[in-house]
Amino acid sequence: MRTGSDGRQMAIAEMLRSRDFITVEELAVHFAVATQTIRRDLIALCDQGVARRRHGGIESVTQGKNLAFKDRSVLNREAKQSIAAAVASHVHDGASLSFGIGTTPQIVAEALLSTHRDLKVVTNNLPLALMVARGSDFTLAIAGGNVRGSDLDVCGPSIDSFFASYKVDIAIFGVAGVDEDGSLLDFSQDEVRVREAMLRNCRKSYLVLDSSKFTRAAYVHGGRIDQVTAVFCETEPPARIQRMLDQSGVQFIRSSGPA
Repeated sequence: MRTGSDGRQMAIAEMLRSRDFITVEELAVHFAVATQTIRRDLIALCDQGVARRRHGGIESVTQGKNLAFKDRSVLNREAKQSIAAAVASHVHDGASLSFGIGTTPQIVAEALLSTHRDLKVVTNNLPLALMVARGSDFTLAIAGGNVRGSDLDVCGPSIDSFFASYKVDIAIFGVAGVDEDGSLLDFSQDEVRVREAMLRNCRKSYLVLDSSKFTRAAYVHGGRIDQVTAVFCETEPPARIQRMLDQSGVQFIRSSGPA
């Protein structure tokens, strides 16, 4: 199993969700790379606060929870940038857009800043909103309510009425994981509530996710992958998921992927 450093680090972080400790030697065999390469990956993950070094390997600091926003933002970034470029090519100037929580929607918005004009943005994603406010003349509406500190977003009961105040051309959102039966998975009911509110108040819906999400075991279910307009990913989906998308008429758009 060979992949780039970003992909390996994301995969190691995901492995640590179900493991207390993984050895350097095990990871080297799993990814078919030298132990020195794995040690560099582990140093990077520890520097990001994702994990802690232990003698002979690495241990989790976030078992059973999602990674903090700042840690997720540096993982699999090349794939996310590729996905963002593909989404940007399907958005027209002047469009109205709602953006969900997470790092991939933020990277999509970042791509749009340099390529599009006169966009109308609706979001509960605080880093995304700050980036848009500072870096563009887009129209911006941001949700009010309780802030989740580690995720840097606004969630809660007021989210339904916030997104219901708009009817946007495109809703752009990510997901924590996709089960093999097509179920969309997140880490909390609040996250599911945001996604479902966005789906009810858009003309088109774009699900943006890197390939690691097809094996990620988040546990709160809400919706299915065949209920969106299009799915953007850097690699082809598992065969069973592809059949679901084909049968339901959902467009699957593969970006160029990381180098």
